[in-house]
Amino acid sequence: MDETETPPWGRPRPEREREPMFNAPWTIVVLCVGLIALYGAQTLFVPDALRDHYGVSGPALLAGRWQTLLTSLFLHGSWPHVLMNAVAALAFGPPVARLMGVNPRGAAVFYLFYLTCGVLAGLGFALAALHGPDPAVGASGAISGLLGAASRIIQGRGRIGPMFGSTVIGMAVAWAIVNVVLGVSGLTPGAMGMPVAWQAHLAGYLAGVVLVGPFARLAGRSGSVFTQ
Repeated sequence: MDETETPPWGRPRPEREREPMFNAPWTIVVLCVGLIALYGAQTLFVPDALRDHYGVSGPALLAGRWQTLLTSLFLHGSWPHVLMNAVAALAFGPPVARLMGVNPRGAAVFYLFYLTCGVLAGLGFALAALHGPDPAVGASGAISGLLGAASRIIQGRGRIGPMFGSTVIGMAVAWAIVNVVLGVSGLTPGAMGMPVAWQAHLAGYLAGVVLVGPFARLAGRSGSVFTQ
């Protein structure tokens, strides 16, 4: 990279420059507000039976309702559920959004990346419980994809680090342990005793780790965003 070229994640801030308290990219703000607004509309217009119909599950896919891989991402089980997901998106999403870019092309690719991770997370959940009766709803699989992508950006210190770097592997192991323990114990914060689709979380994380590179190129990022 030429020394005069501004890297996609921004120039380092001077040490004495005060960091803004809230500096999430607009793409993340829209995502978080959208999740909350959609759940507000859901509570008014979508009965629980219809919510379950549009949730993803093995039986739903076997019945040919493949659209549930997408519709499930826009539904949630409770206010704590959607608020936890919004907070998680706010925490994990900004590095990925900045890497993709906040121009129209970068924003479009970021949202496509988010949805792709969510769809693959739902597919992983359905395949792991092919005959399980309980459908899954929520954006946590897609948000896990943001975490997976962020792990590679952390590994690369602002660029996309190697897929099998120590930080990526360490975060993957920690994420797996947390999800399996909380999923089995039923003590997940915000779940209100509802079963947790930990399989979707792990599949989404893996999707984020693998796909962040191709999607960065789709967003128009050059090879300079990758570590050597």
